[in-house]
Amino acid sequence: MTRDELKTVVLRALGGIAPEADLAGIDPDAAFRDQLDLDSMDILNFAIALDEALGVDIPETDYAKIATLSGCLDYLEAAMTRR
Repeated sequence: MTRDELKTVVLRALGGIAPEADLAGIDPDAAFRDQLDLDSMDILNFAIALDEALGVDIPETDYAKIATLSGCLDYLEAAMTRR
C-alpha cells in the first residue's frame, strides 16, 4: 500500500470520529488531539478503526506515535512492512 493510500485510510478513519473536521486542512505535523479536539476515547476509536481497516494492531503504548498525520503514516508504513 502506498503512502497516499494509507493517508486516505487514515483520513477516512478520522472522518468517522470527527465528521465535522476539515480533513483537507490538517497540518501533518500537528497533533490530531489539538487540531480536531479529540479526547482519549476518540484516540482509542481511531486506533481501532485503523486496525479494522488495515489489520495493524496499535497498542496503547504506541498511541503517541500516531498522534500526527506524519507520525501515523510513518508508524503504519513500518508496521505493514513488518507483517
